[in-house]
Amino acid sequence: MQSRYSFGGDEHIFVEVSEEMSLAAFFKSLSITQAIREANLPGVEEICPANASFQVKYNPDICPPHDMLEAIQQIEKAQAASEAEIDTRIVEVPVFYQDPWTHETLMRFRDRHQDPDGTDLSYAARINGYDSVEAFIDAHSGSPWFVTMVGFVSGLPFMFQMVERDKQIQVPKYVRPRTDTPKLTVGYGGCFSCIYSVRGAGGYQMFGVTPVPIYDPAQEAAHLKDFLVFFKPGDIVKFRPVSESEYHDIVKQVEEGRYQPRIKPVRFSLAEFEKDIAGYNAAMQEALYEH
Repeated sequence: MQSRYSFGGDEHIFVEVSEEMSLAAFFKSLSITQAIREANLPGVEEICPANASFQVKYNPDICPPHDMLEAIQQIEKAQAASEAEIDTRIVEVPVFYQDPWTHETLMRFRDRHQDPDGTDLSYAARINGYDSVEAFIDAHSGSPWFVTMVGFVSGLPFMFQMVERDKQIQVPKYVRPRTDTPKLTVGYGGCFSCIYSVRGAGGYQMFGVTPVPIYDPAQEAAHLKDFLVFFKPGDIVKFRPVSESEYHDIVKQVEEGRYQPRIKPVRFSLAEFEKDIAGYNAAMQEALYEH
């Protein structure tokens, strides 16, 4: 699809790069916005990448709207002719699947769910063709995830599974949204996984919780001293299942200011990834655990 440009008032340009959700669409949006940021265009005030689009806020007194439009279009052309690669990082996120807190919550809201007699995990496993919840958890945690955007509420990452399209997990949202979701719930809706950064309403299926804060306005967590939001678009996430005892141990480390997530810098190439998805994912995950 050719990108569709439109003006949002006199201070924004909105660019839709694709009508479908795909890793290629996300990557195109991300690479263009990174190039815009590096170009340091006069008048640009904010750049916001999304799942298959992005928006640029600018000062029209510094750069007239049509000049800004032309500058962004030229950057897109240059990106299309270059290698689809970015420098990013792979991040480990421990997850306590089938935890008691999301279980208690989901049971309170079964009247809003497609499967009132089951759980979110058993429903997700069944409709995706897995013969057990454990097999579904293996699939959810077995491959990395690409952070496509951060938002909806502060710090919440939307993540797209880095597997072949026919292997992607698909799970609808609740029939009617809940009025409660535990903080740091790992959720799923449509083709996206997410982590709820704060407690509140929600409609995504609930699979577990992570002990790692991803949004901290007070910046008390050791890994959030530099910035209050943990994730950024382009991050690659590897979920790691943990037991209840390990979950509580990490919570204690966080409270004592000792916890640091496992993070490794990587250079991601879309072309190399698409040549051998399983092999590329395995190499990235091996790099994460190298000492």
